[in-house]
Amino acid sequence: MTTYQQALSLLSQAENLPLLNRIQRGIEKEGLRCSAQGVISQRPHPKGLGSALTHPAITTDYSEALLEFITPVFNSAHEALAFLNIAHRYTYKHLDGELIWPSSMPCILQGEMSIPIAHYGSSNLGKLKHVYRHGLWHRYGRTMQCISGIHYNFSAPEELWPVLFKLDGLTADTSNTRQMQNYISARYFGLIRNFRRYSWLLMYLFGASPAVCETFLEGQDHKLDRMHKHTLYAPYATSLRMSDLGYQNNAQSGLMVCHNTLERYVTTLGKAINETVADYEAIGVQDEHGQYKQLNTNLLQIENEYYSDIRPKRVARDGEKPLQALAKYGVEYIEVRCTDVNPFLPLGLDVPQMQFMDVFLMWCLLSDSPDIDEDEYWLIKRNQQKAINEGRRPGLMLEQGEQNISLQQWGLNLLDEMSELAQAMDKSAGHTFHMDALNQQRLKLADSSLTPSARVLRELQEKNQEFAQFSLELAAQHRKTLSENLGKDVHKQWTEDARQSLQQQAEMEAADTMPFEEYLTNYLRRS
Repeated sequence: MTTYQQALSLLSQAENLPLLNRIQRGIEKEGLRCSAQGVISQRPHPKGLGSALTHPAITTDYSEALLEFITPVFNSAHEALAFLNIAHRYTYKHLDGELIWPSSMPCILQGEMSIPIAHYGSSNLGKLKHVYRHGLWHRYGRTMQCISGIHYNFSAPEELWPVLFKLDGLTADTSNTRQMQNYISARYFGLIRNFRRYSWLLMYLFGASPAVCETFLEGQDHKLDRMHKHTLYAPYATSLRMSDLGYQNNAQSGLMVCHNTLERYVTTLGKAINETVADYEAIGVQDEHGQYKQLNTNLLQIENEYYSDIRPKRVARDGEKPLQALAKYGVEYIEVRCTDVNPFLPLGLDVPQMQFMDVFLMWCLLSDSPDIDEDEYWLIKRNQQKAINEGRRPGLMLEQGEQNISLQQWGLNLLDEMSELAQAMDKSAGHTFHMDALNQQRLKLADSSLTPSARVLRELQEKNQEFAQFSLELAAQHRKTLSENLGKDVHKQWTEDARQSLQQQAEMEAADTMPFEEYLTNYLRRS
């Protein structure tokens, strides 16, 4: 029996089975605001949505036009999606004719400077967030920063850890919380390593960005084909968002962050945060007028600049940096960052996708996960790039150790491994949703035309539409779907949340007496 089979056998026992129905998840979903013509919005973040700095559920990411919706943590996929639905419906009441772009790749851009950098007010924290984004502009340009994605936050139930702890032959000292936290962190890093090994499967199944509007690559060299007059695409691509056109950062190409242990992760990522780069020194921290151009001249200004398809996370306490919190308290949850916005779905994803994600991530957690050495690191990278750039190419082969195997066959093998877990999760929840979700993915592996990326290209061809026109029509459809009025009490609560967030921002600004230069020095000094 493998460790995975032993864990599955243990969790299938009556006293442990309910744990499989207590997984917690949250969603962070991005979407650009655009005009009725599909052009990126130049308007400020709508005041009716509250403060982008302090509102818990509606904020902005890189651009003032890039909305980000954040759900609380739920132990039900249906409840998480229902909250996301309410956030969108409330938002549409305040968009004054604008639309939320439904695709990961951006709407029509009118040059790089048409992408407004997000503003967060005059507090020191607000300025820090704004200057960080200026740094991203000077380092990588604005265009790649306005791509939208979905982050899926996942954590196992607390009651699961003692069960797995005992399975691994360890004896818990109930008074030693550090011992258990170290174990939890190690388990989460095992999940992360397996995720990195197999995330190519998610690119194939859920990648939905095989085409872009030509304005996204204006003046840049690329190897994409042209469809119609203004659309660029790669015929077998699944997720251009995750390709070299998207979040993958050339300046970080030599950065190898180790995911074998929490300690190695903190050390290797921490080194990048403190390592100066000549090109960034040439940019400078401030211009001749004293305006900040970036937070510092290091390889990473802060931890968030490290682009990865998955991150270990810990909610930081006041005054702590994320990496400090991780080192001190261990991993609390993981954040999956490789999910495209599905343009065919009003909210960008649906419950079956979430339930497949839960099975996939729990399988990654329970399965054996040896350390990743340098050879496997590069093998993983090669497999990911193949799946991203040509995942639907007939006969595409991936590297499985020293052997080659077709993407489809390997994917089906992995789904077979997950089936018993999906059945146990369904038994725990009293339904068949996890197996249904698994079987939906099985169909995509048997027929690549069923994948979202294939569907996007098919509709562009069949309807003879440009990418921008295709996305704009879907945006209008989704606005209709999400135009249903909220209940009176729900609308009143969200209005109050917006008001309170604006008040909180004003109080922060009034309380700040420290000059920003001093604030930034103190912030960067923390380690």
